[in-house]
Amino acid sequence: MDIASNDIAEIPATIEFLGERTVLVVEDDRSFLQRLAKALEQRGFVVATAESVADGLVQVETSAPAFAVVDMRLGDGNGLDVISALKRQRPEARGIILTGYGNIATAVNAVKLGAVDYLAKPVDADDVVAALLAHENPKIEPPENPMSADRVRWEHIQRIYELCGRNVSETARRLSMHRRTLQRILAKRAPR
Repeated sequence: MDIASNDIAEIPATIEFLGERTVLVVEDDRSFLQRLAKALEQRGFVVATAESVADGLVQVETSAPAFAVVDMRLGDGNGLDVISALKRQRPEARGIILTGYGNIATAVNAVKLGAVDYLAKPVDADDVVAALLAHENPKIEPPENPMSADRVRWEHIQRIYELCGRNVSETARRLSMHRRTLQRILAKRAPR
């Protein structure tokens, strides 16, 4: 995440649609958590932080915030549990999911469980604020950097691989692909 003090934008007055600017950030990468929390505070949010699903659930039960920014994979579980608990406590709250390991199926699941957006890391604070405030702009803007066809293919393969319990042979069979070809694809980094 690249957050510099000179790129801090004014907070639109529309952020007060819920009457408050509280946000819970749940992230197990402490340095990223601190940078994001500081950047959100500089943009006018009152920030609470948590480093685990358990801590996030306690924060939601204690005082459900208007917004939440939650990492998908945390050391003690799935960040979607925090989003689900927040939506039960405060249905109008807006939560987004952050992840370094994203795929389309996970994004769909996140939205079904109440997240309003799904952002892939690395992400900067302006992208987070824009996602939290997206309700003000009903026309969805096309992405600046859409996924390439190679990336979409890679995401699909990763999804099937995860659904098959990370079993290479079963994944190759279901994708009608040679096992060695699949192993080479899995060994490579995700295309841009």
